[in-house]
Amino acid sequence: MDNTKWSKFTKRIPVNSSKTEIYNSWTTRQGLERWFLRSAIYESRDGIERNADEGAQKGDTYRWFWHGYPDSVFEENVVSDANSEDLFQFMFSGDNLVTVRIKEISSACMVEITQEEIEWNDDPAKNLLVGCGEGWTFYLANLKSVLEGGLDLRNKELEITGVINS
Repeated sequence: MDNTKWSKFTKRIPVNSSKTEIYNSWTTRQGLERWFLRSAIYESRDGIERNADEGAQKGDTYRWFWHGYPDSVFEENVVSDANSEDLFQFMFSGDNLVTVRIKEISSACMVEITQEEIEWNDDPAKNLLVGCGEGWTFYLANLKSVLEGGLDLRNKELEITGVINS
């Protein structure tokens, strides 16, 4: 079977917010912790932690922690690109490249996320195409919810597990 068609996916959602606010929601600690993560740390190439409102830059490293998971569960990797306007790329789940693009459309902005270079795994529990696709779908909806109305849909209780919102 040709598994190359299962090595990439794209999710899109319109968000009634400015490109700047959406971009900062991805590239700053302050932004990520509003809708996505319990804790987000960006460090420059020199190992200096960026301020909460300071945007990540190409070559920075990150360490991300989610609500609903202990500190032993985290993602640590590198920012591949950041143009300070509408493009943000980072390595994720090992060697997957995630690209976030923000495009103005009508009265909103389209937020598009593509995850690629996903290795095929026959075990559904380890299949990143399915797991990450489900996760990004929820978190994009939460980004929209937070930026448009302020309601955060994440589960923040460590005792509640096995739910789609953490």
